[in-house]
Amino acid sequence: MLNYLNTHICTVKCFKYWLIFFLIVLNGTIEILPHELPDHFQELDAKGLNFKITNELSEFKGSKFIEKEANDFLRQWNLAGITMSIVKDGKLVYAHGFGYSDIETKQPVSPGQLFRIASVSKLITAVAIMKLVEKKSISLDSKVFGPNGIIKDPVFNKVKDPRLYKITVRHLLAHAGGWSLHYGDMAFNSLLVLELNGEKGAATMDSYSRFIASRKLHFDPGTRSSYSNMGYMFLREVIESVTGKPYEEYVRNEVLKPIGITDMHIGRSYLSDRRFNEVKYYESGDQQLVSCFDGSGRMVPKTYGGNPIELLGPAGGWISSSIELAKLMVMIDGFNTVPDILSRDLINQMVENKLFRGPLGWKVTKDNGDWIRTGSMAGTSALVKRQANGFSWVVIINSSSWKGPRLPAYINYMMGKIEKTIKSWPKQDLFNYKPKS
Repeated sequence: MLNYLNTHICTVKCFKYWLIFFLIVLNGTIEILPHELPDHFQELDAKGLNFKITNELSEFKGSKFIEKEANDFLRQWNLAGITMSIVKDGKLVYAHGFGYSDIETKQPVSPGQLFRIASVSKLITAVAIMKLVEKKSISLDSKVFGPNGIIKDPVFNKVKDPRLYKITVRHLLAHAGGWSLHYGDMAFNSLLVLELNGEKGAATMDSYSRFIASRKLHFDPGTRSSYSNMGYMFLREVIESVTGKPYEEYVRNEVLKPIGITDMHIGRSYLSDRRFNEVKYYESGDQQLVSCFDGSGRMVPKTYGGNPIELLGPAGGWISSSIELAKLMVMIDGFNTVPDILSRDLINQMVENKLFRGPLGWKVTKDNGDWIRTGSMAGTSALVKRQANGFSWVVIINSSSWKGPRLPAYINYMMGKIEKTIKSWPKQDLFNYKPKS
């Protein structure tokens, strides 16, 4: 896999310089700088975790049992591939892929490959918001919309429901902003948003701003909780308004890269735009075509064009390896084994689960100290679990199951079985692994 990566990186570099030469020298009128090339042609961080860790590094006495459990799981639920990273007391003791990242070419899953992580993206967004809170750029009680709010778009100068002005940053993080799923999840119904707005084409955040400004809330902000992908989408606008930087740029440069996470990105909607080290996504059973989110009327696979991944960004659009997601987890787990990137007070606020004040970013925080974040959409399922006993893990799958959002319960059962069976884990910490030169 490493040889493949090095070859691809070399090819990318050669293509980049050839393209610049062709456009500048031969045409003589167009100048394209390296940073203006598409993501696919930008130089990669070959020294990052994703490009150093291979399946072979996790071979130990108990690995045969894990391999059997993972492969049995794939067969049982008719899944393509799975990536698994296990952390014990702050150390990455195991990272391995099973099954296929690309069924058609029989490419096996490696631990550094990128997967869509769906709603686990909310945890990334919540951490980014908390960093702004820590810097005192905003507070969790800052109002979000309107002339006195963070997002001062003129569309919010006059709104259908004045309760919109009461929505705070905390409300968006805690799914307590006032929107319910009574009419469906509007984040995944962008064509309906356009229709209700009387618009055509592909939805934008401006479309969603016009949508919420022209409609009533379903409940008073902060009085109950109802899962809201749309609320997290507006946290992109909060971050961009406060920092003056694009959401992804801010998160990658100010939150992720400083802790050694260099290969997380906002994913892309179409197969042709996937990153070179990203897996392919598969649906369960017969693939049903749906209308493309771009409003063209084209019928497309739900995994590639059914949802606007870029627009879902803060709520469900990130792609990551299980390794780097595990790295983020240990930096916000509240344990003393690895220094956290947030204060203990802010981490405690993220896991508060009383009075609709949280949790923030996490899906479930249990009284026993276990914190859970799940993610699911067409072609992917992800689960992050921080356990109070110091045994924590990340599992991501690149295909849908007929079990749908209930699949994480079966993932949790498999991982519990692995934890109970294996009594001795490697002493290594793959987070600090350095290949021999």
